[in-house]
Amino acid sequence: MKAALLAMTLIACVAPAAPALAARPLVYTAPLSDVAAGGYDVVAYFTQGAPVKGDAAYTTVWKGTTWRFSSAANLSKFTANPAAFAPQYGGYCAWAVSQGYTAKGDAKFWKIVDGKLYLNYNSSVQKKWEGDIPGFIASANTNWPEVIN
Repeated sequence: MKAALLAMTLIACVAPAAPALAARPLVYTAPLSDVAAGGYDVVAYFTQGAPVKGDAAYTTVWKGTTWRFSSAANLSKFTANPAAFAPQYGGYCAWAVSQGYTAKGDAKFWKIVDGKLYLNYNSSVQKKWEGDIPGFIASANTNWPEVIN
């Protein structure tokens, strides 16, 4: 018994320590989900100017995450150039990233700025973000992607 306890103690002392927190995924998904943007069609923001729910019949995997689309045409546009349509900061809340942390991005609170899609946490956060969009984008760009580590 003493030998087993000593062996376990030695192993614990020489084993590398695990990080306190694992890095967050590059693309935000809801807990227990692998679907990006809450299942909304990210191309539709650009083509229809509104959030449109995606359909599980039109999906692709990009950056290890499932993306849904409302049509085959939108799926095709995304697969041709995913970076042109995917939300900035992996779909995390743009305002939170500008503040140096992450929070969920909600597909219902969005804005396209200079051809890029940004999501925010909720309507009150969206209003804060709209108070200084260029400044918050500059801060978020400085913090991204280190903020997910």
